[in-house]
Amino acid sequence: MASSKTMASLLSHVILDLDGTLLNTDCIVNQVIKLSLVKYGKKWDGKMAHRIVGKTPFEAAAAIVEDYQLPCSIEEFISIITPTFSDQWCNIKALPGANRLIEHLRSNKVPMALASNSPKLNIEAKLSCHLGWKESFSAIVGGNEVEIGKPSPKIFLEAAKRMNVDPSLCLVIEDSLPGVMAGKAAGMVVVAVPSLPKQAALYSSADEVINSLLDLHPEKWGLPAFEDWIEGTLPIDPWFIGGPVIKGFGRGSKVLGIPTANLAAENFSDLLSDHTSGVYFGWAGLSNRGIYKMVMSIGWNPYFDNTEKTIEPWLLHTFDEDFYGEELRLAIVGYIRPEANFPSLESLIARIHEDGRIAEKALDLPIYASYKDSPYLATSLQQQSNCQ
Repeated sequence: MASSKTMASLLSHVILDLDGTLLNTDCIVNQVIKLSLVKYGKKWDGKMAHRIVGKTPFEAAAAIVEDYQLPCSIEEFISIITPTFSDQWCNIKALPGANRLIEHLRSNKVPMALASNSPKLNIEAKLSCHLGWKESFSAIVGGNEVEIGKPSPKIFLEAAKRMNVDPSLCLVIEDSLPGVMAGKAAGMVVVAVPSLPKQAALYSSADEVINSLLDLHPEKWGLPAFEDWIEGTLPIDPWFIGGPVIKGFGRGSKVLGIPTANLAAENFSDLLSDHTSGVYFGWAGLSNRGIYKMVMSIGWNPYFDNTEKTIEPWLLHTFDEDFYGEELRLAIVGYIRPEANFPSLESLIARIHEDGRIAEKALDLPIYASYKDSPYLATSLQQQSNCQ
């Protein structure tokens, strides 16, 4: 998911949203609201999440009370959930690419502001849990500091005013539709990073729509480029998952001619919520066989329009037989690209093979090759040899 419009002028300042853009607030919000609704005998419907994304706390609470026909006032519902939210502020994790972006802009002396519909005190409480974030911003504007929040442009105009810059020189990075509308109404360039899946088509007013902050290329807007990409790959903090190989959709070998070793995504729902969809690569350890290079997709696979987020690793090795049920351990060490839809099956297959070639070559680089010796991968092999 990536689209952009031509931009001739050069920008000098960046204004960031917080919840859903830098922080994975949606995960905590869903948990808190889910538990609160249980007290009323109601069940949270994740498909209604778009009703509260980008709203002020009052507007979000109003939507919940209305949608679930709760027997309480908006103020009462806010008083119920606020203490639980406050206890969770430091459990909210940074979204992929957030620390990288803040550090990049700070080190290149690009002035930044934060503009969020959340109250200023809540913003500062969240920022305090992330080392160096608060000090990185020239201005922080909360929703309670302007007459009306997003989609009104007032909050972004106030941020520009505090940085003493013309709005037309500002790049806004937003995850919500109200935020995109506010940025455009303020006369700013807007990059949308939708926090809800399969929503890119709704953000046509944005100047660019990207899958995650990992896919942001500031040089498009006259800002300093990242310099950490290596031969078409982006090193990431490694993460590790494992489990028995299961049968997938049956399309890997039969439809694509590319056999994937699938893991049960439902066993990793919390972990997957911390990682953006896209194509990654790394090392795969099979308990009965050895350690192999692999490339994998995480997400909804737009071409096949999955209804659930999946994990589909492709081990870059030719096997003579299936290995369903065997223990598979993965060390994910790098990122290649966002998920994308393709006009034809042939173009999808060609792109997957290209991903494989990129991963195959990159994993020979020292920065990635060292993870082949990861204790996590070796443990399953050691356990197997001890049983023989």
